[in-house]
Amino acid sequence: MTVRWGVIGTGGIAHSFVADCTAAGIEFAAVGSRTLEGAEAFAAEHGIARAHASYEDLVADDGVDAVYVATPHSRHAEDALLAIAAGKHVLVEKAFTITAAEARRVVDAARRADVAVMEAMWTRFLPQMTMIRELVAEGRIGRPRVVEATHHQALPTDPHHRLNDPALGGGAILDLGVYPISFAVDVLGVPTAVAAAGTLSEQGVDTQMGIVLTHEGGAQSMVHFGLDLRSPNTASIIGEDGRIDLDATWYTPTTWRLRDRDGVVVEEFDAREERTGYAHEVRAFETLIASGTHEGGAMDPEETIAVMAVMDEARRQVGVRYTADQDTVDDPVD
Repeated sequence: MTVRWGVIGTGGIAHSFVADCTAAGIEFAAVGSRTLEGAEAFAAEHGIARAHASYEDLVADDGVDAVYVATPHSRHAEDALLAIAAGKHVLVEKAFTITAAEARRVVDAARRADVAVMEAMWTRFLPQMTMIRELVAEGRIGRPRVVEATHHQALPTDPHHRLNDPALGGGAILDLGVYPISFAVDVLGVPTAVAAAGTLSEQGVDTQMGIVLTHEGGAQSMVHFGLDLRSPNTASIIGEDGRIDLDATWYTPTTWRLRDRDGVVVEEFDAREERTGYAHEVRAFETLIASGTHEGGAMDPEETIAVMAVMDEARRQVGVRYTADQDTVDDPVD
């Protein structure tokens, strides 16, 4: 089964995603933008046959089976629901939505419509993560007790940029923090407690934040992220009998190693790829579509909602407020 993809949004992530996936043989049939000019320019650059002047026209395209939502966070829920209502399968760029309540609405709508929906947390689908999960499951590092991960970038400081605008879901947590938080949940499971501290900008969004998560059995994860500085962006999974160290940039195809309890390298791996690696999540999503199960795999919708709930609670503790917070958050983490 060939899945014909449509794209909502023509920003930077859409360009990177489509270029990478096209090179891997994935078929893009149409793109939708807020203007015909924007859609046509994007289509011409990436060899896409049809350009639509609105998102509504894109989801109404009969030649589109699945939609990739690449708009700002503040539009993710609205655009995903638009595509679901049109009967399309939907891959939503991370962070999936602004809040857990929004995420729940999207997931429930997809279930009612019997279409697949998934967060585009592409790191989870990289071959290196598949191998790491297998090593942990085999007990190669013993019981995992600690996860450490950072994600810092020096991003635009313009107060009107979407990254710094609370009306658009700005701040470090939704763009950067979602990576290490999702990583910690992937390895140690949904946390039972959240403790967060951070620094806010004049606009009221988080410029940096540190979070300690407590997981089942007393395991902990420590994550830190910020949008106004750079760091090595490495990660470690520390077990009772060894650890796994991922080099910069840990959430991309990278080099990593397995160490024993004394820190001696047991095995080394080079998972770097010629392309970025977005195609892995797309192929996994297409497999879900073909199977008819529509859920499960490396990024199950319920785990996406759990990650959103962690970010809701962290923002609450630090004082980052979005308009969407007026809604009730489902199943918050205490």
